[in-house]
Amino acid sequence: AVGFGMDPDLQIDIITELDLVNTTLGVTQVSGLHNASKAFLFQDMEREIHAAPHVTEKLVQLFQNKTEFTFLATLQQKASTSGVILSVRELEHSYFELESSGLRDEIRYHYRFNGKSRTEVFPYRLADGQWHKIAVSLSASHLLLHVDCNRIYERVIDPPETNLTPESNLWLGQRNRKHGFFKGVIQDVKVVFIPNGYITQCPNLNRTCPTCSDFLSLVQGIMDLQELLAKMTAKLNYAETRLSQLEDCHCEKTCQVNGLIYRDKDSWVEDDHCRNCTCQSGVVECRRMSCPPLDCPPDALPVHVESQCCKICKAKCIYGGKVLAEGQRVLTKSCRECQNGVLVKVTETCPPLNCSEKDHVLPENQCCSVCRGHNFCAEGHRCGENSECKNWNTKATCECKNGYLSVQGDPAYCEDIDECAAKMHYCHANTVCVNLPGSYRCDCVMGYVRVDDFSCT
Repeated sequence: AVGFGMDPDLQIDIITELDLVNTTLGVTQVSGLHNASKAFLFQDMEREIHAAPHVTEKLVQLFQNKTEFTFLATLQQKASTSGVILSVRELEHSYFELESSGLRDEIRYHYRFNGKSRTEVFPYRLADGQWHKIAVSLSASHLLLHVDCNRIYERVIDPPETNLTPESNLWLGQRNRKHGFFKGVIQDVKVVFIPNGYITQCPNLNRTCPTCSDFLSLVQGIMDLQELLAKMTAKLNYAETRLSQLEDCHCEKTCQVNGLIYRDKDSWVEDDHCRNCTCQSGVVECRRMSCPPLDCPPDALPVHVESQCCKICKAKCIYGGKVLAEGQRVLTKSCRECQNGVLVKVTETCPPLNCSEKDHVLPENQCCSVCRGHNFCAEGHRCGENSECKNWNTKATCECKNGYLSVQGDPAYCEDIDECAAKMHYCHANTVCVNLPGSYRCDCVMGYVRVDDFSCT
């Protein structure tokens, strides 16, 4: 940073100021991305890595009345873990906190505005076990996020408070004494108080004037655009002529399913008789038939029956205090199956197993053992198109895919979650949330342009 004419009084080197050494509890000095500075492995849960009073006083003075600053760090976070990289806070209030969640693949920036806590969420996988350079630059209400010298997000946010109180403290690799423990290696942690501070980490980004090659490329690009514009103008004129001839025509979008053509608004029942489908402006929309509430008598249980959508009541069996539904089996002296409320002897013989006896596993409600790690899903365990089969030790179950919710509590059949209606989205101001199958998108309102996938300006 000094090589770029950087005033040392306008930056703070966190690792140097905290005076981390190899004997600091919870951290161990290791090799970093490079050998020009110290790197430390954060691993134990019992640690308190925070600044001494004189360091906090220096930090408070540097932040005082500042509207531009950049947080820089080089790190290697353990895959699929979550933790706080740096936190400047007073009791429970964060003035600046950067958190990486490997559980949700998010980077979170916590700050305060007008005395209230705010959080900006950036979908990005930082916890992947690889080395990354990260830079968060603030300039009044303008936020830039760089990862590995690539501009990942740019947003307009509420201007964060920077007038820290004397009671504030700085924590590295954790939020406080008990929470937010970071797991991995951290190196080159700095806060610099200059415009576009990310340039100190990525000098090659500091290019403001184009080279001759850039200029020639721009000229060629403009010539290509002019040629494309001329072609598009000719196509547009032809299209307008064609449209004028079609003003008296009426068109509607149809749907083609299994070789059949359905007109707009047409409805039909799918082959499995479990979903009602409708043609909506050329798009097929299907919903599973809703089943009426099933109130079985005390001597029966609801079960699925082949070729029927909804469960029906079938007589249950009781053996040794265990309740069995229709089709379930129990191993006594011989194998017995529950049929119409009666345990009937099963004469099938169990196939030989190609594993040692210690690896034999008895599946739920079955009589024949299988080898540990058996693929129950391959036996035809039926899950709907929006759910997926998952193997367990003694059985297989259905689980809804991301963005879908079980229908009437049955995860074998799942329907799309409307993230927009349920407010389960990250769309910011100046955008409109649009629901999609299993997901959503953020569209800019009229008069605004896109900044990233979740915000417009």
